[in-house]
Amino acid sequence: MNVNTKSSYPNNPITTFYSQEEQQLRINLAAAYRLIHYYGMTDMIYTHISVRIKEEPPIFLINPYGMMFDEICASNLVPVDANGNKIDQADAEVNPAGFTIHSAIHLGCPNAHAIIHTHTVSGMAVAAMEEGLLPLN
Repeated sequence: MNVNTKSSYPNNPITTFYSQEEQQLRINLAAAYRLIHYYGMTDMIYTHISVRIKEEPPIFLINPYGMMFDEICASNLVPVDANGNKIDQADAEVNPAGFTIHSAIHLGCPNAHAIIHTHTVSGMAVAAMEEGLLPLN
């Protein structure tokens, strides 16, 4: 992002809008995005981390579409329902195809509180092989 460009993503203090539990989940999720970036485990786009913030109806937090992982902060995470529809009026969009994977896992494994989907160099290399990942036994 150019330093002269004003971001269209919200950067509001999270203490104004969210419960203490959701504030902590937002902080932890933003930290996870930053760590994934720091350790080079993103291919810059189309990777996601989501976390469940509400059981019924199921609500999740995920990154805004188009933001790099090192730009993610607690206040710009987007709450979505199990179908990937935004819950609030944030201007940011989410990648619906990306969230499809997350919602299936979240709904199929209720004990999975957070889901990480990355494209590591090693993983992409194996995926590109005709044989894919071979079993060891």
